[in-house]
Amino acid sequence: MRLTRREAIVLGAGALLAAGCGSSRSTGAGASGSTLASTWADPRGTGTLAPAPGEPLLARTELGPVRATEGVIATLAHVTDAHVLDASSPARVPFLDRLGEPFESTFRPQETLTAQVLAGAARAVRALGPDAVIQGGDLIDNDQQNELGWALAAIHGGAVRPDSYYGVQLASDPDPFYYRPDLDAPEHPGLLSRTARPFLSVGAGVPAYHVLGDHDILVAGEIPPTAETRALALGDEALWELPRELTAPAGTPLTAGGSPDGPPLPGLVNEFLTRALAGSKVPVPRSAGRVEMDPDEVTARLGRPGPYLDYHADVGSALRVIVLDLARRGGGSGGFVRPEQPGWLASQLDEAGPRYIVAVSHQPLASSDGGDQLLALLDDHPRVIAALSGHTHRNLIEPRGRYWLISTASLIDYPQQARALRVYRTAGGGVAIQTWMLDHTAPGDLGAISRELAYLDAQGGRPQAFAGGRLDRNVTLYRTAD
Repeated sequence: MRLTRREAIVLGAGALLAAGCGSSRSTGAGASGSTLASTWADPRGTGTLAPAPGEPLLARTELGPVRATEGVIATLAHVTDAHVLDASSPARVPFLDRLGEPFESTFRPQETLTAQVLAGAARAVRALGPDAVIQGGDLIDNDQQNELGWALAAIHGGAVRPDSYYGVQLASDPDPFYYRPDLDAPEHPGLLSRTARPFLSVGAGVPAYHVLGDHDILVAGEIPPTAETRALALGDEALWELPRELTAPAGTPLTAGGSPDGPPLPGLVNEFLTRALAGSKVPVPRSAGRVEMDPDEVTARLGRPGPYLDYHADVGSALRVIVLDLARRGGGSGGFVRPEQPGWLASQLDEAGPRYIVAVSHQPLASSDGGDQLLALLDDHPRVIAALSGHTHRNLIEPRGRYWLISTASLIDYPQQARALRVYRTAGGGVAIQTWMLDHTAPGDLGAISRELAYLDAQGGRPQAFAGGRLDRNVTLYRTAD
């Protein structure tokens, strides 16, 4: 029998209590967030997180032997897939989650805490003190102005003022599917009120280079805003209950690129919304901040006015970061290479001179439509050392030719981590990238509660192994000379 999401969380919390273990909120795992020093683990397998020893760097030598380091080229942080969201928005579709695969990510028990988690990640980045932070896309979840305002304040620093919560997690909602923190284990009375309180984020304290994700410009990361979705977002009625006659067709395909972070293909979303919105709705408070944005507004607010977020940034004198915008304006979560992008990337590579190069995209190039063209250009350039991505919510590091493909886990699903990357010169003219994970370190207990709920989420990052293997996290990646 399939467990509801609430039942799965209750079972995990019950195991926690039966084991007599303390909550992950009782102690910290290090003020810096560096998992080299300490991290979180479930040593008894009971569903409770406790501080654990750090993970030392392991050597990966597929692209070159271990060499002594001779100087730092640059230090970066990669923070991706924060999915800061307005959990009360009438434009959200949490009811689809109960249909199961591939709809699971339309509701998460920790989703009211996304802004606090991003602020905690920014705080860990500030403690790291890098030269820059790369915000890897899907900064927000549903293309809304209020979400983007909260997210930018959290990462750059400033006051974050979430809206009051009125949604499916209220204690008054009798639906057995949704986790209610006031009533269900693990109980957190008053949590929904606390998540709506304004708070101050210290920010990352360094320049931020933004990457565009599908959720930043598309409703649910899948469809461009329409008159219907815009009216729904700004309205005073929400659909919480799935109409009984609404079922997923057998063999419903996953989103393009196998993304875990959105509902299925746009045609299915439109069909389901049309059928679902004929169902019974719940009155909810309006919010003027729920305006759904056009892509140009999003790119402008991310600091790069223009239709696309393709650009480069030189970090010091020896490293160039090249950012690629693969988001589909017409809908769909998978990456898409525009016809002009290969030529543009070739020019950026040529103009980099002797600098080392890190290419960054939201979706992995290997799973993007046309990504093979961009990979071929990176393959041919001797100074490319890494291609960073997010989107899959999974830590993964793989060698390719002379450089590394590095994917970083999300902040919304467990393990809710960012990534540090420190690039060194090595003896003999090579390069080494030391990379390790950063836990978010929000003050107080809200960040820890989010981590706990994400860990207990039966559909989330723990059962899907989003933390990756040991060699996908804290490692030194060696590369020979050009």
